[in-house]
Amino acid sequence: MATIRNRIAGRALAPGDRLPSIRGLAATTGVSPSTVVEAYDRLAAEGLIRPQRGSGFYVSNASPPPLKLAEAETPKARAVDPFWVSRQSLDAEDGTLKPGCGWLPAEWMPNEALRRAIRSLARADDAMLAYYGHTRGSNALRRLLLGRLAEEGVAAGPEQLMLTNTSTQALDLLCRFLLRAGDTVLIDDPCYFNFQALLKAHQVKVIGVPYTPAGPDVATFEALLSAERPRLYITNSALHNPTGATLSPQVAHRLLNAAAASDTIIVEDDIFADFEPEPTTRLAALDGLHHVIRIGSFSKTLSASVRCGYIAARADWIEGLVDLQIATNFGGPSPVSSEIIGHMLAGGFYRKHMEELRRRLVRARRETADRLGRLGITPWLSPRGGFNLWCRLPDGLDSGEVAQTAVAEGVVFAPGNVFSVSQTAGNLMRFNVAHMDDPRIYEVLARALKRLPSAASPASSATGPRQGR
Repeated sequence: MATIRNRIAGRALAPGDRLPSIRGLAATTGVSPSTVVEAYDRLAAEGLIRPQRGSGFYVSNASPPPLKLAEAETPKARAVDPFWVSRQSLDAEDGTLKPGCGWLPAEWMPNEALRRAIRSLARADDAMLAYYGHTRGSNALRRLLLGRLAEEGVAAGPEQLMLTNTSTQALDLLCRFLLRAGDTVLIDDPCYFNFQALLKAHQVKVIGVPYTPAGPDVATFEALLSAERPRLYITNSALHNPTGATLSPQVAHRLLNAAAASDTIIVEDDIFADFEPEPTTRLAALDGLHHVIRIGSFSKTLSASVRCGYIAARADWIEGLVDLQIATNFGGPSPVSSEIIGHMLAGGFYRKHMEELRRRLVRARRETADRLGRLGITPWLSPRGGFNLWCRLPDGLDSGEVAQTAVAEGVVFAPGNVFSVSQTAGNLMRFNVAHMDDPRIYEVLARALKRLPSAASPASSATGPRQGR
């Protein structure tokens, strides 16, 4: 009964769908037909399914229950839930410190330039302010993005690029377009926690690939391709989230060769690329958009409030994705948002803005690493750029417990296991260095250390993502 309820709640069974036959379900579950009959009768009495004489049982045509992504759990269990950090960070009250969030402080963002861009909209024609967006998005912004892709070595034509509301929506469209319930998807372990949350909504099988300082563990990746035949692999190439690692050319070539041989599509989320001091290996550039799809946005560098994402892929896939975006969004992203982003990308402003951000982040990473080091908290690696530090806590300290305790003190941390499919990152934590200047953060961490048994050592050998050999 629980299995049927969960399949209906998760949309794997829709209103009007026929349930497995009594004998068929009995055979697959290893129970007697009479047990299945009783279960079906009880579900029918609840109104969840209905019998049809001579045909079997069907899902009721009544309104389905809300899509269920997470079970009701204790607060302690939710500390390692992929939704936990998002909820705590987005719903935080004023004054809450957020070293676990995934964005820069408001005062670091180009707010005056954003205001100028917004004021420029006052001169826009009525259609810009009143109409739906073009199905592929703003032509002006797409031309700018095509130029940026060409600088990276990605030779894409206008027919290979579309705009979306956000990079999250871009990934959601790709999942709707390419996946079916029950498909297998590979993600990095650890990885950006919302990849897990989104894939859970699509009812697919998610498997993690251990991540090393040079990229995913290639031997494990190749073995999983052979054993699981995954449909997709989703990753960050530049400044991987949460580790800050950079994909090496050798690993990139092996990934592409293995994925092509198994007909696995790679989705490359490049949202942190502009934080790199110099560009590094990109899968889309090596592949030419044959088996790789590039997605991205400017929410990390310009504004998380004025949002616009993009998808670069094969032309025939873009055609299908445009139709899907019309069906789910009726048109492309907001013309107003696209105009503002395009205004800020044009000219030399964006380059100078990113140069200043990178300089500030160099100082912030160094200062944060020094202050954490005094507490025995050490970076997994020293990233080339970006605002994330993936750190080991001292032995005996569980990052989930630290995060739960810290919330009550007005500090939101990002515990390691929210990023880990295998739940092997309990001794790790992601710190946003741009939000680490308040001394209260270090006081909360120091109090957590005092709660450790006296025999605990600052030197950590805890489990976590596999290091490169």
